[in-house]
Amino acid sequence: MEASVQRSIGLVLGTIAIATACSLVVATVVVAANRPPVLMTAPAASVVESGVITSGDATVLKKPDIAFLYVGVESQQSTASAAQSDLASKAGKLIARAKALGIAEKDTNTSGFWVGPVYSPRGQTITGYRASEQLQLKWRTVDQVGSALDALVHEGGATNVSVSFGLADPKAAKAEARTLAIGDAHSRAQAMASAAGVRLGQVVRISDVTFSGYPSASFSPKAGAADSTTQIPVGELNLTVTVEVAYAIG
Repeated sequence: MEASVQRSIGLVLGTIAIATACSLVVATVVVAANRPPVLMTAPAASVVESGVITSGDATVLKKPDIAFLYVGVESQQSTASAAQSDLASKAGKLIARAKALGIAEKDTNTSGFWVGPVYSPRGQTITGYRASEQLQLKWRTVDQVGSALDALVHEGGATNVSVSFGLADPKAAKAEARTLAIGDAHSRAQAMASAAGVRLGQVVRISDVTFSGYPSASFSPKAGAADSTTQIPVGELNLTVTVEVAYAIG
């Protein structure tokens, strides 16, 4: 009797196990059928673009139409307040002379101001205080730079003086040079393509890689006597533009 019962229980459990296994298989098939397909592909080889890359440059000469005058005054006194007060008086005289020359307030800027101690030769004690102020003045009559500097030194009391030249609006000159530079780059690229036996295609990239500055001249107030006019030749500015151009190969 007990053996018969055990066999019946074994048959029931076996049947349940088989049914469960079948349901799991069916569920797995259903899930797999509903899952979106995943496509695996090998990494594509990197594509190397062919082309011709070259640079071009051009220089245009322009006469400056503006001068930047850097003029300064300084004072040394026993105290900082005395040095600053004396400096204010000297700076006021210099600014008044600049105005008398016709330099507008908008063209007068302070480019530097400093007040600090002066130490003994061994650097252990303070022997006084020095104050200095530097102005930047825009002078638009470039052919008369020398006489303007003389007036600022001899009548305005300027002791530190330098001058540089530039263009008030350099955009037009840069545009002219850039057009010529692109033409130079095209000529070089055409020569390269011809030498390589390929046909030059369309432009795919242009970069302006210009780095240029204006030449400057310096002036020392001790260089000339009060009765002679300082000579500052103006000359011409060399404005250079460099571009990099990439062409496709047709």
